[in-house]
Amino acid sequence: MMNAIKRLFTPRTPALKGMDPQVAAAALMVEAALIDGVYVNIESDMIAEILLEAFGFDADKADNVLAEGEALAEEAVDSFQFTRHVKKLAMAERVSIIEGLYRVALSDGDKSPVEEAYIRQVASLLYVDDVSRAGARQRAEARIAGSPDPA
Repeated sequence: MMNAIKRLFTPRTPALKGMDPQVAAAALMVEAALIDGVYVNIESDMIAEILLEAFGFDADKADNVLAEGEALAEEAVDSFQFTRHVKKLAMAERVSIIEGLYRVALSDGDKSPVEEAYIRQVASLLYVDDVSRAGARQRAEARIAGSPDPA
């Protein structure tokens, strides 16, 4: 009886569940897109593109992981519930995810201080140092600047 009561009041956040680190990474990218209050198609397209590149997914798998990430991000109470799972990835993959977060944040053409603060926080939670984070930002800016204008 007591265990049933404990289960009733135990939060069932994604941090307490087993989660694929790639799905958690997708959720972090969706959160980065949502943090400024606007989630546009170019941001979701960018996330799908990053999933294709970073994890070698096919288009269907990327779409499914993105949909899962969107659902999780909608329920999220903080970033820790996702970074806890992403930390299982190798450091190079975590840095790649930080670069992806910058690409998502910059994809709408707006450099938001709120997005920058979010990415700094996530990088810290993933143990990505400031030098690696700055390099990831520079690579993301170079890629965005080299891409055609989204308008």
